[in-house]
Parts: sequence; structure tokens; C-alpha cells
Amino acid sequence: MKPFVSAFMLMALVLLTSSFLQFTMAGSSFCDSKCAVRCSKAGLPDRCLKYCGICCEECQCVPSGTYGHKDECPCYRDKKNSKGDPKCP
Repeated sequence: MKPFVSAFMLMALVLLTSSFLQFTMAGSSFCDSKCAVRCSKAGLPDRCLKYCGICCEECQCVPSGTYGHKDECPCYRDKKNSKGDPKCP
């Protein structure tokens, strides 16, 4: 009986954790759609979408097009990574 209870508790914990992660990682539809356009021609689209999503959530804007136009969104333009390079694609 004890192994059954332990297995049940472990499964419940795994299910709760996975649903929590899906909820916290889900971006807004605004950012998802803007970043999909921004990253449509990226060489590494997964990385582009990740950082674009982070920048969009913080800045609430994404420059138009697939490259450049960062003057449209100063917050997005001015974000830097730990090395001082632009963080946002």
C-alpha cells in the first residue's frame, strides 16, 4: 500500500509541476504574434523567439519587420545582456 501512495504522490507532483510550467512559460498573444513576425527569418528561430518574448514581456513592444527598426521601441533597443551586447533580436 505504501508504494502505491508514494507513486500516486509522485505522479501528482509531476502533473502539477508540468501544468505550472506551461502556464508560466505561455506568453501573451500580443508578444507571440509580434515575435513570430520578428523571428520569421532568423537563423536560430527558437533562440530568437525566446529572447524576443522576454524583451516583449518587459517592454510591451516589438519593432516591426524582421530586422532593424529598433528606434520604434527604445526599451527593446536598449536591453543588453551580461556581455553588453544587444539582448533583443
